[in-house]
Amino acid sequence: MSNKLWGGRFTESTDEFVQKFTASVSFDQRMAQQDINCSRAHARMLGSVGVLSTEDVNKILQGLEEIAAEIEAGTFEWSVVLEDVHMNIEARLTDKIGDAGKRLHTGRSRNDQVATDIRLYVRDALNLITAQAVRLQHGMLELAERNIDVIMPGFTHLQTAQPVTFGHHVMAWFEMISRDVDRFRDCGKRMNVMPLGAAALAGTPYPIDREHTRESLGFTRIAANSLDAVSDRDFAIELCAAAAITMTHLSRMAEELVLWSSAQFDFIELPDRFCTGSSIMPQKKNPDVPELIRGKTGRVNGHLVSLLTLMKSQPLAYNKDNQEDKEPLFDTIDTLHDSLRAFADMIPAIAVKKESMLESARKGFATATDLADYLVRRGLPFRDSHEVVGNAVRFGVEQGKDLSELTLEQLQSFCKEIDTDVFDVLTLEGSVASRDQPGGTAPRQVALAIEAARAGLSKSS
Repeated sequence: MSNKLWGGRFTESTDEFVQKFTASVSFDQRMAQQDINCSRAHARMLGSVGVLSTEDVNKILQGLEEIAAEIEAGTFEWSVVLEDVHMNIEARLTDKIGDAGKRLHTGRSRNDQVATDIRLYVRDALNLITAQAVRLQHGMLELAERNIDVIMPGFTHLQTAQPVTFGHHVMAWFEMISRDVDRFRDCGKRMNVMPLGAAALAGTPYPIDREHTRESLGFTRIAANSLDAVSDRDFAIELCAAAAITMTHLSRMAEELVLWSSAQFDFIELPDRFCTGSSIMPQKKNPDVPELIRGKTGRVNGHLVSLLTLMKSQPLAYNKDNQEDKEPLFDTIDTLHDSLRAFADMIPAIAVKKESMLESARKGFATATDLADYLVRRGLPFRDSHEVVGNAVRFGVEQGKDLSELTLEQLQSFCKEIDTDVFDVLTLEGSVASRDQPGGTAPRQVALAIEAARAGLSKSS
C-alpha cells in the first residue's frame, strides 16, 4: 500500500529511506497477538456502548481471527510502508472487511494502543521469565540437597576464609534468585495498568467504557492520567533494571562455575552438553554457557542505560523517541529468559567433586576463626585471641602445617588456655557443625533451609 492511514495532511509521499528509517514493523511485529487481543477488547467495548453496531463488531472479530491465523501460519505480508505492527494489522483488517475495519480505531490512538500492547507483551514475558527463574530455584534445591554435608572452603577476597558446606553455598544462590523473582512479581504489579482510553494524550470524547476494556484485558486498574498513560515507559525501565540485577546474579554464579570447573580448583564437572571443545587443543572442555551468560550481563546492563537515556529528556506527552524502547526491551526479555533457561537446565546436572572440595578446605587455615572463638570461650578478649591465632598461623605457615596438624604442645606455646578439646573445633566437620543457627552452614540448618524454601515455592505457585 502506498497510501498511509494518516496521509490526508500530506502533499508528498514519504521519502523511501525515511520510510525504512522510521519503520518499526521489523521488530514490533512480535506484539501481533497482543495487538489483536487489544483490538478485540476495544471492539467489544465499542459495541457495548453503542459506538459500533453488532454487525461491525462481529465483522471485526472475525477479521481479526483470520489475521491471527495468517500470522500464525506465516502467510501474513508485513509492509514497511505501513510502519508498524498496529497499522499493518489495521490495514489488513480493512482490506478484508471494508469500512468496519476503519471504524475499529474510533476512540483510540496509536499512542494508547502501543502503550497497551507493550504492557500486555511485558506481562506475558514476565510470566515466562518468572517460570524459568522458579524452575532454576527447584534445580538449586536439588543440587543443595544432594550436597548438604559436603565441605568446601568459603572465600572472602577469593582467599580461604572459613569452611562451609556446598549445600549452604548453593542456597546462597537460591536466595539471590528468590529476590529476583520478588522483583519480577513486584514489577508486574505496577506494570499491570491499562493505558487504553487515554487516546492520543487527552482522553476521548466518545462514551467509552474503560472498565469494560480493563476487565477484558485482565488489567488491575486503568491509568489515572491520560498524559502519563501514553508517554512514560518506566515499567519497561523497571523490568530492565530487575533483569540487570538478575543477570548480575547469574554472572556471579557463572564466574564461580568457570573457576570451579578449572583444573586449578577441580570442584565440579559441568555436563558435556553445556560445554565446547577447542579447535586446536584436544584436551579442552570450555565452560561456554557460564562464560556466555557472564558476557550477556553487559548487554542487558547496556539496555537499561539505553532506556534511561531514552526517557531522560522527553517532555509530555508521546514522542517518536519512544519507538526506540522496543528493541532494548525485547532483547532484554529474550536474553534474560534464555539465560535463566540455560541455568535451570544446567545447575541440577552439575557433578560435585567432594574430595577435591574437602582437600581444598584443608588448606589456608580455614578453622583459624574457630580457634579464636575457642579462646574467647576460655576467657580471652577477642582481640587477644585474634593475636594468638595469628601467631599460630604464622608458625603453621613456616612449618607447612595446618592448625589441626600442630601438636597440643605447639598450640599451648602460644596460649596456655588451649587444651585437648581444641581439636574438636579445629576439624572441618566440627567447624561447620558449630554454625548451627538459622542461616548458618551446619548441615542441619541447610536441610531446614531447603525444607522452608520448598514450602515457600509451593505456596507461591
